[in-house]
This record gives sequence, structure tokens and C-alpha cells, in this order.
Amino acid sequence: MKTPAQNAAQSIPVYQSADLTVVNGANLGDPLSFAMELDLDDTYELRQNARLRRLSITPSDKGTFIISPDSAIGRPGATLYLDSSLTLMSSTGQTAEVLVLVEVDDHSNVENVFALPLAQLTPRMGYSLVGIDRETARQKFAQVACVSFSRGTHITMASGAQKPIEELTLGDLVLTRDDGPQAVRWIGQSTVRAVGEFAPIRIKAGTLHNENDLLVSPDHRLFIYQRFDALGAGRHEVLVRARHLVNGDTVTRQSGGFVDYFQLLFDRHHIIFAEGIAAETFLVDTRTRDALPAELTRTLDEGLSGHSGRRHLEYEVSEALLKHPDAASLLKRASTR
Repeated sequence: MKTPAQNAAQSIPVYQSADLTVVNGANLGDPLSFAMELDLDDTYELRQNARLRRLSITPSDKGTFIISPDSAIGRPGATLYLDSSLTLMSSTGQTAEVLVLVEVDDHSNVENVFALPLAQLTPRMGYSLVGIDRETARQKFAQVACVSFSRGTHITMASGAQKPIEELTLGDLVLTRDDGPQAVRWIGQSTVRAVGEFAPIRIKAGTLHNENDLLVSPDHRLFIYQRFDALGAGRHEVLVRARHLVNGDTVTRQSGGFVDYFQLLFDRHHIIFAEGIAAETFLVDTRTRDALPAELTRTLDEGLSGHSGRRHLEYEVSEALLKHPDAASLLKRASTR
């Protein structure tokens, strides 16, 4: 039987292949395809009315993904492969990366091709295909799936002190919600353009009882204890993704420039406190494993087995339960009354 961590679904925003077509080059008129059918220097355009669709996927134990029943696109139950990472250059000289995912039928024939943009694409603008990379696609997808805190985030230590995340070192004891003081096993750091799926979510001070602004990656899950079940989740304890709390006011997506991201790994998946908000740490699964250094992945099966079967992973609520004009405010009231 698979563990809750292995079964956890992830929703990603994708374009259909027909949304991106070749307007100049060897494959003139063709939609975006998988790496073996692509030609460098072909120019693509995103059609005027193209819109991102929600592709919900679950990692399998074979290194592939399965399209989830609640997905808005694709055939539920179909196998999905992460094919490649493409680099596109716009007519203005800006580059954008796109991850290509391929859905296959029961006979391994291609059914659909999807494009996950890592930066915003502009309709009717020409994008030349300047790079096709099949080696780093999984690592880049892992970076999207990783939960990350931004530089300057104050983490609650075992002593109660508040320490900026960039000042943490291996072995530092951090206060966890369920298991008391725990030592940091690994700290990841990357600087990325704050665009597309890498644009962080800013939760303004006071929104969820946080003293300072909290800036996290879009899929970072926050732990909320409701004194009454305001969401109708059937439980008082819930995990909510930061992206689902965006309201344009107290919770916003901060696009533009660059962001320094940090990931905290422990021997087990934990809930810690960042700017006073209970938030998850790095979860090792088939999606995120490739974000870890090679020397650490060799010890995963022995030392990091505590990343599956964690009870709090069952508390995540769906986006549908957060369809509220201001879900953050609703949760704040529910946690104080």
C-alpha cells in the first residue's frame, strides 16, 4: 500500500500542445510536441485565447506520474512522463523555460502533450526554440514542487529565539509542532527569477497572526488549527497551500525580479514555525528527490524514511474548500474564536 506522502497529488498549470504552434521553421503549423519531434530554431506562438488549465497528478513508484481523478485536463488514471525542458527566446531577447509532459495510453502511445511554463508567456509573441534538455527536466520540476522559504524569514528555534533562515546551519535545533526540537539535516538554497511558478506568495503581517510578512513558494502548505470548522473540512486541523489563499490584498503573488529560496530538510517531514505561522518543511517524495544533492540521495532509504506516513499529510484541504473571497481572513477568525 502506498503511503499518504506518496499519494499526495499536485496541481500544476499547463497549456495544451495546440496552444503553442510553430509559426516559422521546419515544423510549420505543428503544435508543441515531445523532444524527439522538435527542431531547434523553430518559432512558436501562444495562441491569443490560450489559458492555463489545472493538471492534477500523483507520483507513482515507477518514477512517472498518474493523472488524478480531479484533474481539469487529461485522462484520469493515464500515465504521464516528464519529457524535457525547453528554452524559448522571445523576439525581445528574454528567455523562458517550459517543461514538457507527455500523457500516454495503455499501449504507451502518446495521447496528449502538455507545457508547464516556468515563466509567463505572452500570446502572439514569437518564441524561438533555442534549447532542448532531457537531462535536467526532473531537477527543474523538483524545484517547482519544493516548498521554500525566502531570505529573511524568521524561523523559531528550539530555544524560542527567532533566527533568519539564511543564518541557520546544519545541526541547528528547530522547534517543531509535533516532535519538539529537531536538528536540521540539509539546507538548500537557490536564486530564481520570481516569475510563473517561481513567483512567491506574500502573506502580509497580521494576516494569519504573523508578526512580519511571510514570503513562501506557491505550493508551500501552511498548518492552521481552526477552533471551529469554518471550511467544512470535517476536521479542525488543516493544511492549505499558500497559492490558494491569494486574495489580491493581504495575500498576493509577488512577481518580478529575483527571489532567494531556502529549503529545510529534517529526518522527518515536520511542521515548524516561520514568522509565527506553522508551515511544512521539505518533503522527500518522487517529485522532489531530484532537488537534493547526489550524496544525500544515497542515504534516503535508510535515514529519511520518516517522510512517509506522517499523519498531518492527511489534513490538506482541496482548493474547492478555499473558494472564498478572503479565505485567509476566514481562517484567521476560525483560529481565534
